[in-house]
This record gives sequence, structure tokens and C-alpha cells, in this order.
Amino acid sequence: MQAMHCTSISATESHALAPFEPGVLLAEIAQLREQLVAKQHQNEVYRKLLFGPRSEKRPFDIPGQGTLFEGSATQSDVDEPKQKVEYERGKAKKNRPEGCVNSEGLRFDDGVPVKTIHLSPEGIEGLSADEYEIIGTREFCKLAQTPASYTILRYEQPVVKLKSSGSILPLVPVPTLFDRSIADVSLGAGILCDKFVSHLPLYRQHQRMEAAGVTIARSTMTLIVKRTIELLAPIAEAQWRRVLLSKVLAMDETPIKAGKSKTRKGRMHQGYFWPIYGEDDEIVFTYSDSRARRVIEEILGKEFKGVLLSDGYKAYASFCARNESIIHAQCWVHTRRQFVDARDQEPVFVDEILEMIGTLYAVEKNIRKDGLEGQAKLERRKTLSTPVVERIFAWAKERVEDPSLVPSNPFTKALGYLRERQEAHAGRRTRQAVGARERTAARRLIVEDTLLDRLHLLFAVGKWHF
Repeated sequence: MQAMHCTSISATESHALAPFEPGVLLAEIAQLREQLVAKQHQNEVYRKLLFGPRSEKRPFDIPGQGTLFEGSATQSDVDEPKQKVEYERGKAKKNRPEGCVNSEGLRFDDGVPVKTIHLSPEGIEGLSADEYEIIGTREFCKLAQTPASYTILRYEQPVVKLKSSGSILPLVPVPTLFDRSIADVSLGAGILCDKFVSHLPLYRQHQRMEAAGVTIARSTMTLIVKRTIELLAPIAEAQWRRVLLSKVLAMDETPIKAGKSKTRKGRMHQGYFWPIYGEDDEIVFTYSDSRARRVIEEILGKEFKGVLLSDGYKAYASFCARNESIIHAQCWVHTRRQFVDARDQEPVFVDEILEMIGTLYAVEKNIRKDGLEGQAKLERRKTLSTPVVERIFAWAKERVEDPSLVPSNPFTKALGYLRERQEAHAGRRTRQAVGARERTAARRLIVEDTLLDRLHLLFAVGKWHF
């Protein structure tokens, strides 16, 4: 046993003291370098999300900007005599926009109530009407604010009894929002507008009611909101059905905390909004507790047939692959964002592809500027946009074959993101069930889709305060 123990120690020591092979050591160094670059990029992404600007605009360097004031003139060694100049400065009248009611720039429309306050000039007290005459009226307007007020509607009607028959006439029913409810329709509409338009949480509205002298339970207020929303459900259903009739549909998903979690104590459940945007600029926000593909199937069902525009989430591609009547298209915004995030690693290559993607946006801008529609718009895109798209993918293929790009490089990942979605980006996949009109509209939205990204900002304010 002692001999075996000594033998094992000797083997261990000899292994520890054995020199590393240069190839193995270089491979480990290269692997650690890749991990360091990946961690640095991840840290930069987090830092930008927390503290940096959210803009994806490209920085431009103006040639010669750094030498604008260098070597242009030389100062004289002799100080020139200074002359003291005195002048009076006047205050010019400001140019106010049309519709102002006073010189301070106050503007308002006919929907704003106006309260007139009559003032008596100084020195008129004690004078009779024969001693002065009114030669004009000077008006001054000030913007005032009235604290949020609530009104009690008291309905009174007499109870009438006929003397001839002794019968009592029926009472006129009081208009109400719900049966046996204390809320008028104006209260339900006001609470919803304050909550979802002005982002005023319910607990603050409840505090405002108490400050106004109204005593109401929070549970009652929540119930009023719930039942009022149920009254709007048929409108949302009709709008959803109409959006599904679109030939081109844009869809996205965004997370939101909603309700208590059933699996994690003290946590909120992770839910998702699934907004869909139709051809007639109609938007429907649907909600689900999941991000799975089944949610897309439940929302779109078998009614939608056309082009579905989305980001690179694979659930959309999986859904479209199972539906022969749907073409999957993806916008360039998300692909461009991948390269913007990789600019620190490969600034030259990133500037090249951003320039080409910018050409696509320029084509769309000129189409809108020229007011092209229908076939003229399609021909413009075929002539100008198609060659650019082909050049982008040819350029990406050349970059992927570069052996110096490591897999952990964000630029390499951006190239992979682009090439994986080449078919959806180019809009080349055609089927018998989808016609030219749908494909034309898809190409329009492939470039222009940033609307859903902007719509997600609606949930950035007040989403934690219900």
C-alpha cells in the first residue's frame, strides 16, 4: 500500500511538472480571449441598456472637422488696443403662432370651458352711470386649474297616485352603467382614460377620490374597471376580426408582469402582450400568459391568409412553415440592430452593411416622396431594391468565409442572424395561395416596420402600477 501511494504521488507530481505543449497552450489562450471578448460585449450591451442612449443612428465623422481651427490664423504678439462700446438693447416682440389670445402665447380650442370674471376699474365706486361712459373692454386670459372633481347625480321624480283608480304610475328607470351599481357611465369612462391613457394608477385615483370627499372601496373601484372593460370586449373582438382580413399583418410580442406567479412565491407572473397591426392602420393588443407558438395559432387561427411580418423569433417561422397560405417576411430593422451592436468589434464591416441597408430605406423614402402606388411602386423596388438585397447577401457570404472571424464575435453572430433569415428578408418565397399584391405589400413592410417597436413603449410607463 505504501509503495502504491508513493507511486501515485510520483505520477501526480510528474504530471504537474510536465511542460505544456505549445499547441494546447495557444488553443487555451485563444479560447480565453474569445470568452473575454464575449463578456466585454455583453457588459457593453448591459451598460448601454442601463445608462447609454437608445438611438441606433450611425455616427458620422466629418473630414477636416478636427483641424477646423488649427493653423488658420496666428495671433499677433502685440496686443491691439481695445475700444469700449456702449449701446442700448431693446426687446423685440416675440413671434407667436396663430390662434393666441394674448401676448404670452396662450392657445386653446372651443372645448375648453371659459369662466368670465368681471372687474371694475379703480375710481368708479360712488359714481352714477351719468358720470362716465364705457368706451371699450380690455380682455386678459389666464390658464387656471380646477382640482379633479366628482359630482353626485341625484335623480328625483314624484310618485304619482291616480285618484280615480288608486293605482300608482310606474317610475322612469334611472340610467345606469350596471345593474345595482353606484357608478355612472362617465365614471367608468373617466377611470379607464386616466388609467390607460394618462397612466394614472388606480391607487392614485382612489387617493384623489378620498381627497375630494368621496368614500369608495378599492375593491369596488377595481370591479367598476373590470365590468367596464367587459363592455368593450365586443368592440375589440370586431376590430380583431377586421385586422385578420388584412393581406399583410405585422405581429410582435413584449413581456409584462401580470398577476401572482403560481410557481414562485412572492413573484409576479410573466405574461406577454401580442399586438397585431393590419393594413388599415388598425392595432389590436392581445394578451397571453405564454410566448409559445400555440399563442400565434390561437390569435391568427385559420382565418388569416397572406404575409406575416415579424422579428427573428423562431415561433413565427415555425407557424408559417405549417401554414401553406402564409408567407413569412421579416423586417430589416432587427437585422440592422444586430450589426449596430457589433460596431465596436468590426467598425469597417459594420459601416459597409449599414450603408447598404440605408440604401433600402432611401428607396422607400423616395417612393413615399414621389407618391408611387401599385405597379409603379413595385417596379421601383424591383429596379433599385432587389440588386441591393442581392449585394447584401453576397457580401455576407464573403464575410462568413473569413477564417479570422471567431464564432463568439458579435459580428459573426450578426452575419448568422442575417443568413438564417435570408429567405424571409428577400421575400422570394412564393406560393400559389398568395398573390402579387400580398408580396408587394410585404416588401413595403419589410423595410418600414418599426411601428410595433414604438408601440411597446406604451407599456414602459405605468405597467407596474395597477
